[in-house]
Amino acid sequence: MIKNILKSIKAAIISLIVAFLFVLLISCIVIKVSKEKFEMATNLLQIITISENNVQTITPVLEGDVLVNYPTYGSKYANIKIESINVDLPVYYGATYNILKSGVAHDDISYFPGEGGSVVMAGHNFKSFLANLPKAEIGDEILLDTTYGTFKYEIHETKIIDETATEEVPIQKEKEILMLYTCWPINNIGHATQRYVVYANLVEAE
Repeated sequence: MIKNILKSIKAAIISLIVAFLFVLLISCIVIKVSKEKFEMATNLLQIITISENNVQTITPVLEGDVLVNYPTYGSKYANIKIESINVDLPVYYGATYNILKSGVAHDDISYFPGEGGSVVMAGHNFKSFLANLPKAEIGDEILLDTTYGTFKYEIHETKIIDETATEEVPIQKEKEILMLYTCWPINNIGHATQRYVVYANLVEAE
């Protein structure tokens, strides 16, 4: 009887060891694949990233609702301030890995402040960036202090959208609307599939 018990214990131990090794193998494969995908995405972003040291500074000029001398891709051309949530960040033209590490990115397919259309910007949900964006309230002001003028917007709506819902941040020329977004949930670990968007109408321009 003792032999049978010992055999059972031995078989159980072997089964546990095999199961542990199997789980370990699967975990290693998952980690390796995830790492490769992350490195691939990072490399692609870095390929199109422009070094700030090599960016030529161009001063834009607004004539009516048309911007003359657009900023160079990758250059800083403004500061965005949301006093109610203590946000004061640089704004760069374009959306690359390095830009998002440095400040707020201006989507290059959207319009510029003062042009009368959709102004789309994004920033990380890190503590020193846009982690407090969901605390902004309807009626709060967003100030864009650019190299060619100052533009004041007032928040009229906030929304949580899927990352693929591009129709929720439409590019249009009927009305000037600033759409500023960050990843959601704020404390998300890993890839976030949603975005927190703040919509603000232009109320004053200098």
